[in-house]
Amino acid sequence: MLRKKGISPVIATVIIVAVAIAIAIAVAFWMTGIIGLFTRFEKVEVSYCYAEWDHDNDRWLIYLKARNTGSADATITNIFINGKPYTAIGGVTVHYATTSLTTWDGSDFPTTGIPLLSGKEVYFVIAIDKSSSGLEHGTSIEVKVITASGQEYPKMTNLP
Repeated sequence: MLRKKGISPVIATVIIVAVAIAIAIAVAFWMTGIIGLFTRFEKVEVSYCYAEWDHDNDRWLIYLKARNTGSADATITNIFINGKPYTAIGGVTVHYATTSLTTWDGSDFPTTGIPLLSGKEVYFVIAIDKSSSGLEHGTSIEVKVITASGQEYPKMTNLP
């Protein structure tokens, strides 16, 4: 009679279960990483939007602050005023700064858009010339921030 040695069925089952659990945990971590990549989103919040009358230059200045509170970076590609791109309205210019309005650098809105990283903010000054735009005092206007993904973030204000 030959003496055969091997592992018992109980120990073999324990080893198989332990390997299966280890593989399941590895797959779960891998899927969590993939899901995290695909569930990132942009969310731009317009904190404030208000208008002031600039007596010296006969125009309105609209101040706007946008912040990306989402988990993905965004790119602001356009500003709409009352449903039209600001470039389609006469006498409108848009400047922006990435630090604050007190250190506003006066940069023109770039044709490539403004990158807005997650957690960061951008400040806008929209100058609307009264004679060229056709707008009047007391008019309610809607200012929309448009991103590269096609999202629109509107805010209403009144021209004083």
